[in-house]
Amino acid sequence: MTVRPLLAGTATGSVLVLDEPLSMWGGLDPETGELIDRRHPQSGARLDGCILVLPSGRGSSSSASVLAEAIRLGTAPMAIVLAEPDDIILLGALVARELYGLVHPVVVADEATYRSLRTGERVTIADGELARD
Repeated sequence: MTVRPLLAGTATGSVLVLDEPLSMWGGLDPETGELIDRRHPQSGARLDGCILVLPSGRGSSSSASVLAEAIRLGTAPMAIVLAEPDDIILLGALVARELYGLVHPVVVADEATYRSLRTGERVTIADGELARD
């Protein structure tokens, strides 16, 4: 399955599909990797180490700094798969790459690929491809 890299890199992990967009600011605890937005359907889920699949980000530009901090602390998703491009999520990953040398891919999936991903399955993202393990 082909994906369009916004930030290229390689990552492997278990998929966590979010039902709704997420604002990292107020939605992700960068200290623990927990989704803390109590209004979100997956509130309480752990995002650390997963391949996070979500429609898009939501809200504040401060989300970029929260994502970058979670990447620095090792509590962020290993990669993020989006249904549509999101500049704020991309910015957070770019900041972490530039400041900390840590690459967490951000990709956009076509509709069929996006809809086929299921929570719990293992995938690898590499070189613009997404493969089920």
